[in-house]
Amino acid sequence: MAPPSTRPDRASVEDWQAGGFALYVHWPFCTSKCPYCDFNSHVAAAIDQSAWLAAFRGEIRRAAAETPGRVLRSIFFGGGTPSLMDPDVVAGVIEEAALAWRFANDIEITLEANPGSVEQGRFRAYAGAGVNRLSMGVQALNDEDLRRLGRLHSVADAQAAFDIARAQFSRVSFDLIYGRQHQSRAAWRQELRQALGMAVDHLSLYQLTIEDGTAFGARAAAGKLAGLPCDDLAADMYLDTQEICAAAGLPAYEISNHAAPEAESRHNLVYWRQGDWVGIGPGAHGRLTLHGGMRHATEAIRAPSAWLAAALQGSGEMPRHAIPLNEQAIEYLLMSLRLSEGMDMSRHAALAGKALDQGALADLAGMGLIVVEGERLRVTPAGRPVLNAILRALA
Repeated sequence: MAPPSTRPDRASVEDWQAGGFALYVHWPFCTSKCPYCDFNSHVAAAIDQSAWLAAFRGEIRRAAAETPGRVLRSIFFGGGTPSLMDPDVVAGVIEEAALAWRFANDIEITLEANPGSVEQGRFRAYAGAGVNRLSMGVQALNDEDLRRLGRLHSVADAQAAFDIARAQFSRVSFDLIYGRQHQSRAAWRQELRQALGMAVDHLSLYQLTIEDGTAFGARAAAGKLAGLPCDDLAADMYLDTQEICAAAGLPAYEISNHAAPEAESRHNLVYWRQGDWVGIGPGAHGRLTLHGGMRHATEAIRAPSAWLAAALQGSGEMPRHAIPLNEQAIEYLLMSLRLSEGMDMSRHAALAGKALDQGALADLAGMGLIVVEGERLRVTPAGRPVLNAILRALA
């Protein structure tokens, strides 16, 4: 008999359905490697795109055999730079997914894109393939900062790409990074207002983080990454972001994501609401509830050439492992409290086998960091900057 912490029960069997079901497709190739990026991305001189499509199709068929009868809520092409994929590859993946699962009536199909001229020329073909949402990696609206970030496009490229995208896709988002080198608070406020003036309905706004294993990480370790903001300035930039976006009608629905009503990323909501998703492509992660209710973590082989060879032979996945219920509870806590809608405490208790500590809840509520309404627990705007401390107190 399985130990109590891993044994499936009615709650775990049904739990993933509260978040939905999605497909993530990882395209690992880029034109160049950005100095801040720690994603699984690579520069390649030549790519056999027909082989990659065959591998993606095979992985979808393999996953579908384990998840029959499910309704697919979203498909997300991430990377890397998916806008370097041939449109026929994108169309083939979507076609295979439609054969594998029933699409939700409002399925969201997102493709990440860079604003370069090569990618702009593909936008119409991606829309024709079935993509209905574009997520653009703009990162800065300042040419000097774009060069510092290793981006190959200019602000003019980004604005042109955005205009083309709005003509082709019903939904367009773009990313910006703040807390950049030598960036002032006033400059960020002005840049953010400029971004909002481009009439977007979704913005992903991330503070620059320096990760080990990146070019920026090496420079920082050597004392050669000057002009990064102090903690107080970074906190002020975060608060400015919340204030300005909310006033413009794009409040934060997640720590770093802002959207107009009904424009939230449905794919990312599957993650944050702890649904199930199939992850295919080099290094892709997934979560699948299988075999009578046991939830599994999946991970694909990381090296692109090794993944491609393995996938063409039948499976690009590494050995998977079952996630004990107590770990599922922690994952749900960590993900759901990033959302403005918060978490369902009864759902957490069903996974954890016990309720959250009432004393910790009372202390946090007394400090104005959380709000508890019935079974719903939400982090307040005052609590968001200290979310990690809140999670430690509750976990």
